[in-house]
Amino acid sequence: MELKGENQKHNSDQEDEITTVDWRGRPSNPLKHGGMRASAFVLGLQGFEIMGIAAVGNNLITYVINEMHFSLPKSANTVTNFIGTVFILALLGGHLSDSYLGCFWTMLIFGFIELSGFILLSVQAHLPQLKPPPCGENELCVEAKGLKALIFFVALYLVALGSGCVKPNMIAHGADQFRQDDPKESKKLSKYFNAAYFAFSMGELIALTVLVYVQTHSGMDVGFGVSAAAMAVGLISLICGTVLYRNKPPRGSILTPIAQVFVAATLNRKQICPSDPSKEQLHANTDNPISDNFVNPQLSQRFRFLNKACIKIDPIQENGRNKRQSPWRLCTPNQVEQVKTLISIIPIFACTIIFNTILAQLQTFSVQQGSSMNTHLTKNFHIPPASLQSIPYIMLVFIVPLYDTFFVPFARKFTGHTSGIAPLHRIGVGLCLATLSMVSAALMEKKRRDAYLHSGEIVSIFWITPQFLIFGVSEMFTAVGLIEFFYKQDLKGMQSFLTAITYCSYSFGFFFSSVLVSLVNKVTSSSSGGRGWLGDNDLSKDRLDLFYWLLAVLSFVNFFNYLFWAR
Repeated sequence: MELKGENQKHNSDQEDEITTVDWRGRPSNPLKHGGMRASAFVLGLQGFEIMGIAAVGNNLITYVINEMHFSLPKSANTVTNFIGTVFILALLGGHLSDSYLGCFWTMLIFGFIELSGFILLSVQAHLPQLKPPPCGENELCVEAKGLKALIFFVALYLVALGSGCVKPNMIAHGADQFRQDDPKESKKLSKYFNAAYFAFSMGELIALTVLVYVQTHSGMDVGFGVSAAAMAVGLISLICGTVLYRNKPPRGSILTPIAQVFVAATLNRKQICPSDPSKEQLHANTDNPISDNFVNPQLSQRFRFLNKACIKIDPIQENGRNKRQSPWRLCTPNQVEQVKTLISIIPIFACTIIFNTILAQLQTFSVQQGSSMNTHLTKNFHIPPASLQSIPYIMLVFIVPLYDTFFVPFARKFTGHTSGIAPLHRIGVGLCLATLSMVSAALMEKKRRDAYLHSGEIVSIFWITPQFLIFGVSEMFTAVGLIEFFYKQDLKGMQSFLTAITYCSYSFGFFFSSVLVSLVNKVTSSSSGGRGWLGDNDLSKDRLDLFYWLLAVLSFVNFFNYLFWAR
């Protein structure tokens, strides 16, 4: 038994020319392709896509309660399950892009699927025969079932499928327009991530103000139609930049080489690795799409069990020549190191799940909070509860440019980091602020509930703004920091998949929210003999304030868990 192999030499400039092509499949020209000009068209898609889906997702709970006649817990779970599905399907989009289709074609194909979902939602909302009858004054509301429910969920999950597969590729394709080996381009890449969040904030802001206003005053059918129009404009923006893009061709399955490492390590589990890692160098297997780009050919000591995937058993003779061993029995050091990198970033990903569970509450229960408050500014003008979520984005459209223009260059002088502060620091700041957001929400809800129960007073909707403001700043730090951290990992050819992993944090957060709501209801109802903290459709009878305190405690513990893994 021995450990041996061949060293591969790579020229980074030559690799960049080979791995990026123009729209005709020819090697891209740095002077003609890529850069901020090309990424601007991708930002156009990002802004309009988030505009369309945010208008649907953020006001969906109102639609399913008033039009589909679902109960409050079922409505909340419908929204969180929908949004969770959107983000978990990002894994599918990232895998298809990196392995088979490439970013551009993945966005184009699934963008049209998302558009079809918006159109179907609009048609159902417009035609009375596709919805349950309106509730009468003395009649029980009839919940949507059968064909009506089927049409609703098909339309909803067409949107989820399209949006989920588009989202990670927008970020990755825009970032692919910049070369990380160029210091000037690296600074522009950091600027692009902030610009992407600005486009996201603008899309959210327009969705939560203009589009929600349209939904409230012109009907949900018109609102869904406007979302479809926004998505169509975004797709036009993407297509207009075709000739300028630097495209990374798909490299074949990115999951197979990862699986090969685990299989080979398991099959070689009885073998013994040399104690000196400098001797653990092997042949290079150019058939594996993720194995020939890692810059360090030497095996590290972390997750040492996986090093056994590189142990070369005595070669088998075939016709007098050594037979090449199967990649399922023998992997390259680069291949193993990339799998180790994937494993090492999982704890950082996991620490943002509670953060996104908090986000789920701001899109469900906090909207219902607003519905039970005084929404009138004047006698003739009131704020739609769903537009409450626009409050942080109004602030962010000013803060994000200021952050990028002034704070980043200032911090860069002290830290030397191209992003001003390291992505891990940025994530930590955001997680800390998320806890403060839930503390604010709990205090406000107790004030609102006590005022109504003790004196019948309906407090102003502006009392709810602090929790949205704090969480908005929190999201700016956490979301951008997480995407930048994952995208810059040394895993070439997997950028879309890595970006998709960050979106999975949203998915797990929203799914965990559904589980947590059900679990809290079950535990509190059995202990108190009632319907639980969140068992009624009337928030004045529920104990939403205690639920928010529970989330604040979970977020606080999660912050210290993050500090452990980040250090």
